[in-house]
Amino acid sequence: MCGRFVITSPPAALREMFGYIEQPNFPPRYNVAPTQPIPVVLLQNGGRHFQLMRWGLIPSWVKDPRTFSLLINARSETVREKPAFKNAIKRRRALIPADGYYEWQDAGGRKRPFFIHRRDGHPLAFAALAETWMGPNGEEQDTVAIVTAPASPDLAQLHHRVPVTIRPAQFARWLDCLPNDVDDVMPMLKGPEVGEFAWHQVTMRVNAVANDDAQLLLPMTADEIAAEDAPQPKKAAPRKAAVREDDGQGSLF
Repeated sequence: MCGRFVITSPPAALREMFGYIEQPNFPPRYNVAPTQPIPVVLLQNGGRHFQLMRWGLIPSWVKDPRTFSLLINARSETVREKPAFKNAIKRRRALIPADGYYEWQDAGGRKRPFFIHRRDGHPLAFAALAETWMGPNGEEQDTVAIVTAPASPDLAQLHHRVPVTIRPAQFARWLDCLPNDVDDVMPMLKGPEVGEFAWHQVTMRVNAVANDDAQLLLPMTADEIAAEDAPQPKKAAPRKAAVREDDGQGSLF
């Protein structure tokens, strides 16, 4: 699966790699999480375009997003049949620029985060599906999900599923939805080859979405791992200030 990822390459380098028309300038992100706006590349009117979309697909037929679980991933094996994805795989295929992603491995009852990236250090492109949700009052929200596939034997050590990555030579075919036929793109929906990706353990600070800095990517030493595993002293509970509780009806937007 893919629940957090990283995008650190310079905007100019990504524009050259993906070939979109716009010239966006965005900062590096070291801990991108679901529900956040993320860069997406689409083919529209004969050209590639850069667009920000909300990570967490909402199908167009959903009436109230507050009652619908966000779909951050789409399983490659079922995208042609699932109601949430069967239109997007035909008409709104997209790419998400990235430099790696995080996965968690259970180690002695405690989940440890790992940073996974191309072994050659090059940026990568997640296969993605996009949908535009339209509300009853005319509001619109562009949303996206990352396609996943079974992991290769080496990456399966961390998790049994991985995000699908599309090679630059296949960008044009993946993005071109005009034929409205997915037979020839389905073979692209697979995990990376054995040895194509590398990984290392990183700090558990990545667990908190608020942490978004380059230190999250650094490999952990044995001493640092032991320090994070050590029991932390309990802090005295702060006195609670009087607050007014809200009604709990939070919006997804």
